[in-house]
Amino acid sequence: MHSDSSSLPDQPTILGFDPGRLKCGIAVMGVDRILKYHQVVPSAEAIAEITTLRQTFPVSLLIMGNQTSSKDWKLKLSEAFIDPLRIVMVDERNSTLEARDRYWQMYPPKGLLSLVPQSLRTIPRPVDDIVAILLIERYLERLVGQ
Repeated sequence: MHSDSSSLPDQPTILGFDPGRLKCGIAVMGVDRILKYHQVVPSAEAIAEITTLRQTFPVSLLIMGNQTSSKDWKLKLSEAFIDPLRIVMVDERNSTLEARDRYWQMYPPKGLLSLVPQSLRTIPRPVDDIVAILLIERYLERLVGQ
């Protein structure tokens, strides 16, 4: 689990969700753009994880990509919670490619790996959580751009 609990817990937060058949990326970010949590979880555990995060953070909104299985997941999520969560869909085109670049910004290579061009490096873990971060950022950018 990657989390940052240093900022105030009562500030409204946004939950980013990148659903998949086998695994899902989840991220929580404050409206101040401070990342509070990000993790890749098995799809079967996603709703339980979101429930836990809603108890930990004051989640005001869930942002989800608009591709692949998002319609099915939107229905699952709206049925799963007694206290419904507002769900907003955003364009997720190219988000996986962008997440691969962001991974190296968040976790710069060390040692000899730093000499290898980024396009030739293999990312050692799934980046679905980073996609979830990017979805939140896209939503916030869309708000500012209006």
